[in-house]
Amino acid sequence: MPPPAGTVPAPPSRPPGGAHAGLNRVSTQALTSLAQAAAAAELGIRPAEVRADWSDDAGLLALRIVAPIAIPDLSDAGSPADPSVWGGSVWERCAVAKGRILDSVARLSGATLSRVDIRISGMRMERRPAVLSPLMGALHG
Repeated sequence: MPPPAGTVPAPPSRPPGGAHAGLNRVSTQALTSLAQAAAAAELGIRPAEVRADWSDDAGLLALRIVAPIAIPDLSDAGSPADPSVWGGSVWERCAVAKGRILDSVARLSGATLSRVDIRISGMRMERRPAVLSPLMGALHG
């Protein structure tokens, strides 16, 4: 039955094809917080210890992380910690962390990152391996 003359039908609540009208935007602060959490989980530190900066890389986002990294407590001189329990040397851990941070931030935000650069600014001595962090497991799902 056609609508009465002089009335305009209401627009559909959703555009055809299942797409949703409108705009979604993730703020720089939200992306930065996500990057800090992802980096902290990988490096075995607190998110507040991570500095994250963004730059344009030919239209994509490049992430720069500056943070300390957790290392074995060196006071246990009698029984040196095995680096493999911690995920390898600092260099090896950073190499792996770059890819994991990029994947986590991209997957959780929907943003396209070109690269992640990590600068280690210090060391945090821990008694437990940072690779066992519960937050890291949650980020990698």
